[in-house]
Parts: sequence; C-alpha cells; structure tokens
Amino acid sequence: MPAKAKAAPSSNGADAAAGPRVVSIPRPNIINVGIRVRGTAPLITNRWSDKAKKEMLDKQMKKAGTGREAKDPERDYEESLYKLPDGKFGFPSVAFKAAAIRAGKQLGLVMADLRTWFHVRGDMVEIEGTPQPREDMVRIQQTTDIRYRGEFPEWEALVPIELDETKMSVEQLVSLFAGAGFGVGVGEWRPEKNGQFGRFEVVEVVSLDNEE
Repeated sequence: MPAKAKAAPSSNGADAAAGPRVVSIPRPNIINVGIRVRGTAPLITNRWSDKAKKEMLDKQMKKAGTGREAKDPERDYEESLYKLPDGKFGFPSVAFKAAAIRAGKQLGLVMADLRTWFHVRGDMVEIEGTPQPREDMVRIQQTTDIRYRGEFPEWEALVPIELDETKMSVEQLVSLFAGAGFGVGVGEWRPEKNGQFGRFEVVEVVSLDNEE
C-alpha cells in the first residue's frame, strides 16, 4: 500500500501558543504654542449681520418680505466687526487654520491629514488694532451694491495652537503659517480669492504650555 502523506504542520497552533500580537501605538505629543502674526496688508471683516441672518431665515420660512430697509452705513460697519465679550475685537479661529491648511496643500500635503495635526484654540482669535469703516462697490450676480465694512489698516494677532509634535514640528508649522500669510490670507478680498488684503507675516513663536 502506498504510504499516506503526512499533513503539513499548521502555523495556527504556533501562533496560538505565542499569544495575541501586541501592536504599539505611539501616543500623541501635544504641545501648545502661540504664533504671533503681523498684517502686511489691511484686514477686512465681514461678519454676518443679524439683519442678514433674519432676512435669510424669513426667506426660507416663506415669510412675506417687508421691502428693503434704508441703508445705515454706521450700523453696517459696526455689525461687520467680530466683537469679543470683553469688548475687544476678534476674528474666527477657523480662518487661520484654513489658511494654513490651504498653504500646505500648495506644498503637496494632504489637507485631510493636516486638519488632524493641529488645532487653533477657541472660536475667536483676538485682533490687536483699531478698525475703521470702508465703503466698497460690490457686484452680486447681476446687481451692484454698496457695502460698508470694517477694516484694520494695521493689525496683529497671537494665534494659540495645539500641535501634535509626532506629526509635525514647530518649525514646519511656522513654515505653513508663513506660506499662509503670503499666498492665502484671511478675511475679505484675500489672495486666495483674487484679492490682496488679509496678508500677514510670522513675527514670533512662543510656548503656551505654562500659561496660567
């Protein structure tokens, strides 16, 4: 009779004897830094006014319109500014993060990854400067309108950031913000939107890990 072939030894038994595999996952190394930026071009703010939000809501709820109100340049200017609870001025934090991420994309980095590597703390970044009103002619679809908005001719801001140093170094983060300030900008009519306003430069980097 022909000899029976022996079955090849199974590796499952060896794996079971060795126990489950242990996967090492590095913990994030979170640090807090502040990037101080200084405007190299005026910053134009354009906060959604309560009047504009009400008009949009009324339209969506099919409420009858009351006609266009007379323009109030002073009110439009005041409502275009972002004000902090202490009376100081601010600007949305997400604008600075979006500018840095956009600059990273221009360098070939993946935007979805960049969004998870750092976060700008809080909803608003304080803007240091004195605003003034400005008047602009704007085109909306087929109509022309006059808009009154706030402008900071000279401005600075300390952007507080949480950074995972296992993904990106402080030096790389600073490079992103430098590129964002030159080629992307923040606010209305920034370079990203074919304008020249809202540009900035990085002037200082400070540690915020020991802040009170």
